[in-house]
Amino acid sequence: MDTIPYYDLIGTQVKRIFAVEDFTLGTSQQNYVVRYRGRLVAQDSSQAYDQLAESLKPISLTPLFRVENGQQIILIEKTPPPVKPAKTTLNWIMLVLTILSVITSGGLSQIENMPGNILQAALLILKEGWPFAVSLMSILLAHEMGHYLVARAYGYSVSLPYFIPLPFTQLGTMGAVIFAKERYKNRRITFDMAAAGPLAGLLASVVVLVIGLSLSNLDRIPSVVSQGRLFQIEGNSIFYLFVKYLRFGKLLPQPLDYGEVAPWLYWLKYFFTGKPYPMGGLDVMIHPVAWAGWVGLLITSLNLIPAGQLDGGHIFSILFGVERARKIWPVIIVILAGLGFLWSGWWLWAGIIFMVGRLYVQPLDEITQLDRPRRLLGVLILVILVLIFTPIPLVLIGPSV
Repeated sequence: MDTIPYYDLIGTQVKRIFAVEDFTLGTSQQNYVVRYRGRLVAQDSSQAYDQLAESLKPISLTPLFRVENGQQIILIEKTPPPVKPAKTTLNWIMLVLTILSVITSGGLSQIENMPGNILQAALLILKEGWPFAVSLMSILLAHEMGHYLVARAYGYSVSLPYFIPLPFTQLGTMGAVIFAKERYKNRRITFDMAAAGPLAGLLASVVVLVIGLSLSNLDRIPSVVSQGRLFQIEGNSIFYLFVKYLRFGKLLPQPLDYGEVAPWLYWLKYFFTGKPYPMGGLDVMIHPVAWAGWVGLLITSLNLIPAGQLDGGHIFSILFGVERARKIWPVIIVILAGLGFLWSGWWLWAGIIFMVGRLYVQPLDEITQLDRPRRLLGVLILVILVLIFTPIPLVLIGPSV
């Protein structure tokens, strides 16, 4: 095809939906074929994108809708080759390994005296570990299937979840990831994809937590922890504190007394520091299923941190723009680094967000804005983050701590 007819054909299709002010041909160093500056003349930007994309498909070109300094831009790129179907063998292997790892972690946390016989030990670990494993894996699967099913409903190609085993740790897993093989069309689809996972995981976590708390009992925290042992108390989010109150009618862990401190001041300090330790007080001795539900809430809150490639980063950048998202990135790191002096795990998260927190997804069409229902849902999700965020996830009490 001659160069001039080729560009004339592109220009003819662009001018059907776009009032062109000027255009620039791309070079070998630039990703685009042609860059148009102007404004959309079509009423519906989403329909305009679909019309242009469909007209350029036969010549293997893809349009990008952008806004630069308040100016609408259309970039025309070469369409990348179609994605080849991926093999799923590794996905299934990692799933099986993760299930075994989570069962082992759940079982070891419940067993005090391990049998010497290997077969008996394995059967005991299976017996004690399966309630936690089934509960936690259900939450992780719900989260990833939320992403997967929404992507498939929109016709996008995504990988199956890759579950990540982490043997002989408290949880037995680092969660799971799913990879998109294509860029999403616009902000609305990107928002739906980002929100589907946390919302599905949150729903599963709440169901598991409520079931688990119904199986749990109240008991006294030891007044003294003997040498060589540790006592663990899971941290509180506002939501977790509320659900425990609905189940047991008490704010837990309930200290022996508040001393001379007003109750509200005690809880404010305990919520953000995990101290003073409520030794001898009353607390829920959570069932393994409740423990999985609590972990699910924690994982959901971590995914909703508004930074980078996390689900919360996608949601925040789509709601408020990438520039605002990048401006709050250092604030998030400072907050997490500060919390790290109270729970060292936050330093790891601060490091992760430092490395990947400035990378944000860009849909093909950035001109089409979110509709009102999605904007309201996005704000609600940020409120949910506040309600389920746990400043001090774990408190370890012992002679050497």
